Amino acid sequence: MFDLLKKANEFKMSRRSFIGWSSAIAATAAIPVSRGLIAKADTNIGLEDSSGEGVWKTAACWHNCGSRCLNKVLIKDGVVVRQKTDDTHPDSPDFPQQRGCLRGRSQRKQVFNADRLKYPMKRKNWEPGGGKKELRGNDQWVRISWDEAFELIAAETKRITEKYGNESVLVTGGDINITNVMAEIGGYSACYGSSSWGAWRWIYENMGVGEGLAVNGINDRLDLRNSQLIVLWGANPAWSTMGSVTYNYLQAKKAGARFISIDPMYTDSANVFDADWVPIRPGTDDALALAMMYTLLDEDDPKSNPLVKWDFLHKYTIGFDREHMPDGADPKDNFKDYLLGTYDGQPKTPEWASEICGIEPSKIRELAREIGGTERVALLTAWAPARISNGEGWVQAFSALGMMTGHMGSPGNMTGVSCWEYAGNMGPMLLIAGGAGTERVANAVDNMINENEIWDAVLDGKFLQRYEGERKANIQFIYHNYNNTLQTRSNIAKGIEAHRKVEFVVTNAYALTTNAKYSDIVLPVATQWETEGAVKGGNREILITWSKIMDPLYESKTDQEIAEGLLAALGKDPKKVFPFSEKQQYFNQLAGSMVVKENGVDYEPLCTITANDIKEWGVEGSPQQGRIPLKEFVDQGIYQIPRKPGDNFGFIAYKDFIDDPEGNPVSSESGKFEIYCKAINELSKKAYSEIAPIPKYEPKVHGYETTFEDWDKKKKGKYPYQVINPHYLRRSHSTFDNVPQLREAWPNPVYISQKDAQEIGIKDGETVLMSNEYGQALRPVKITEGIIPGTIGLPHGAWVDIDEKTGIDRAGADNLFVAHIPKGLGSSGFNSARCNVEKWNGEPLEEDVKWEQRIIKF
Repeated sequence: MFDLLKKANEFKMSRRSFIGWSSAIAATAAIPVSRGLIAKADTNIGLEDSSGEGVWKTAACWHNCGSRCLNKVLIKDGVVVRQKTDDTHPDSPDFPQQRGCLRGRSQRKQVFNADRLKYPMKRKNWEPGGGKKELRGNDQWVRISWDEAFELIAAETKRITEKYGNESVLVTGGDINITNVMAEIGGYSACYGSSSWGAWRWIYENMGVGEGLAVNGINDRLDLRNSQLIVLWGANPAWSTMGSVTYNYLQAKKAGARFISIDPMYTDSANVFDADWVPIRPGTDDALALAMMYTLLDEDDPKSNPLVKWDFLHKYTIGFDREHMPDGADPKDNFKDYLLGTYDGQPKTPEWASEICGIEPSKIRELAREIGGTERVALLTAWAPARISNGEGWVQAFSALGMMTGHMGSPGNMTGVSCWEYAGNMGPMLLIAGGAGTERVANAVDNMINENEIWDAVLDGKFLQRYEGERKANIQFIYHNYNNTLQTRSNIAKGIEAHRKVEFVVTNAYALTTNAKYSDIVLPVATQWETEGAVKGGNREILITWSKIMDPLYESKTDQEIAEGLLAALGKDPKKVFPFSEKQQYFNQLAGSMVVKENGVDYEPLCTITANDIKEWGVEGSPQQGRIPLKEFVDQGIYQIPRKPGDNFGFIAYKDFIDDPEGNPVSSESGKFEIYCKAINELSKKAYSEIAPIPKYEPKVHGYETTFEDWDKKKKGKYPYQVINPHYLRRSHSTFDNVPQLREAWPNPVYISQKDAQEIGIKDGETVLMSNEYGQALRPVKITEGIIPGTIGLPHGAWVDIDEKTGIDRAGADNLFVAHIPKGLGSSGFNSARCNVEKWNGEPLEEDVKWEQRIIKF
């Protein structure tokens, strides 16, 4: 089930293959050429096919998957007929190609999908003030013109802001376009959260693991080869981070590293790296880490068995023991005494942790000895283990484990987050994309609502303004802007209820996404294949650019065109807010892109731009000397820094601090790594729940302990199964879930252990009903030995599809089961959920590839 390489080979051999389907057949059969399918292959942008029968251009692969790969399309007779990926140079471990994954290779099937929204639409039973609001999500659609759409939205915007104030408008999504529209008319409310990062989002800087959230927390990929042991703790790059990441890890394995995978599931990564799998219950990672650190203390002998790096602790950290507490702190609150149970009476022994995390005490001791006793260790975690309610203790404990063993700041040693575009390869970006030139209007946000509270704020009329106190809210207008918030945030059912309460909902979308489905007016937005172009980073060694492949399909408009049209309808000057054309913005990004010099410190312009280039583009600019001609960069679509061991581009996280802690302090208040962190504790008192200044185990909201009616007697409760939502190769979050070819290649089952399946009385492929107090869903079962009993794996991002009569979702949307409860500093708890699972006695669930697509017919 989890063999990625085997699955790829199966696809190649199969008649229903996904990888092999990139021929020209029926790519655009459902889309008439008259609707903008013609791809204008400009003579100055694009490379001829070797056969002379088409032009290859770099097309966008723009999704939020955690990587950035090269995506090429072949334009023949004005039509996109094929895709390919990076072949710009020979592939090698030091200079790998940036190859696209199955999702990027399916981009053509997304852009030209039959479910593309063609025209502006309004709900049939909508009228100013809401109309029949209860029909949102289940109403008919009426085609309208763009002029009518802009007029209706402008009129409702004026009416609502005049009646309720600008704070009654909630704009979701971080795109600058609609936020600037609302800012120009006086402001709006926004939401914030930690949807990807979990508890890492706000805690890392205060501890002094200064930039561990996204960059500079671990060493670069070439140094990874120096590690003797690589621990992937809740990290599955083979599924969740595309690009060359898995390949980079394989180079470390080839260099001699052995792998450990600590995860509720036996992942493809564990299989590919031949890792020792340690199955753990979700949300209990901090209990395991604490028991490992207890073992290190218990078995440490500086002479015969040195497991604790005391010199590291004393020199670079504060708060580990009584002698190294910060001024003003109670010495009894030190971390060492907490581990030993000196004052609370509970030593954090492997036996104590085993009851919680499900790992045998002997295995916990073995892990501690291996990590503490190995000279060069990479302790790498993804964000998933911290994506739990009150998960800050896990971030603290994981960081403390790296400090206690000294696996930080030297070759082969690193402790930190390894995921997204920085997975296994951190350090300063060697290439930097230029800015577009259009800026966000400042000081325009009236309220900032935590994403765990947005639906409560709508329904209950109040929320906590973090670090300030409770505020009243009267949200009456939701504008979804370049996102899928209703689908990808907690408690979808409550979100739907909130959408049916407000007076007005508008969404920009390319298909009938969950946001769009529950809206009053939907505006068809162009994809990135239909816009002027952009420059985006990927891993630290590359910069990718793409340009326009075709004009917008049907009547779709770009996000900026929509914003400009709305501004005009509101009586505002679009040029004031968007002074640059989209083509000028693209040129600005190219002109402003920078590349590191050979010394590894300074930067220079990437593109050489001539006066003739500026004339041909029809933009404003100045000639400049750079590393590569503008046309060459646009033609190739990528610039990549060649790497080799010993070059000037290597990176060791925290090395400057380790070499000179006084001259290069970290970001904490003390300038050292803070195992005892007063700042975290003080901030939490002004937020949602108090966080201890040292790592402490706390049962999680809807965590393992809550699956029992009686913990002491281990009597199972009403919802006995924990739910995790692994990222899944069929989707990038929720994007691509509507692509039939991906649905066929990667069905969307719920993963259940053999032991649990036997207890429930279900067989592989049968349909089960999952339920908790927040929702119900049907899914086919995939039975496996590759998941810890008591936990089910429900892949993240399926587009919710609730039957209005039964209230049951047939799609298996994971966020349907997640509580809407902010804790700590406001982090989200997507992996803190539990449910019941039972055999479904109704009609078996049909494969979702056979479902009718959400095609709007008039």
